[in-house]
Amino acid sequence: MTTVVYGTPLKNCDTIKKMKKWLEAENIEYTFHDYRADGLDRGMLEQFEAELGWEAMVNKRGTTYRQLSDEQKAGLDQQSAIELMLEHPAMIKRPLLVHNNSYHLGFKPALYQEIFQTN
Repeated sequence: MTTVVYGTPLKNCDTIKKMKKWLEAENIEYTFHDYRADGLDRGMLEQFEAELGWEAMVNKRGTTYRQLSDEQKAGLDQQSAIELMLEHPAMIKRPLLVHNNSYHLGFKPALYQEIFQTN
């Protein structure tokens, strides 16, 4: 079993903090891949997009997205979203969990309970 969590560990990101706390409480081993420290390349991002869809991956509630121009937001499509996410990894919804070749976005305890089948 392999579990990798992708994201940018922003100091104030409660979602990442809650996810890490949950995984540790359940004694689930995982690797955290920090886009900034460990990198994000086009191939990786395109694989994520193929599994999840660019619309789901773009964090529209985040500061990075809100700082885009109205023109960038209006013209957002698959290709422009990929380019923007490569340039601004913080724009990718977090966390992105890959567990046994299954891809999941965000953190909800009930979803993780189901993914890891814990009690």
